[in-house]
Amino acid sequence: MTIQTALQMSEETFQKVQLVATELGETPSDVMLAAIEDYLEEREDIRRAEEALRKIRSGELKTVTLAEAKRDLGLED
Repeated sequence: MTIQTALQMSEETFQKVQLVATELGETPSDVMLAAIEDYLEEREDIRRAEEALRKIRSGELKTVTLAEAKRDLGLED
């Protein structure tokens, strides 16, 4: 299912969107949707990284050095 929505942006921003759309042979809507999807993926990556950092700082998650990982996996030189 798709939902239609509206965005308000400056004329300058929309001109940039149109330029990219023309260069890519896509519609401005396609460019804006791709930008929103990329932004949401980045936000999710940041959320996961912050959660991992919280777990490391609280001691819930342990880190190891590269040497330790190689040793534990039997990959030592």
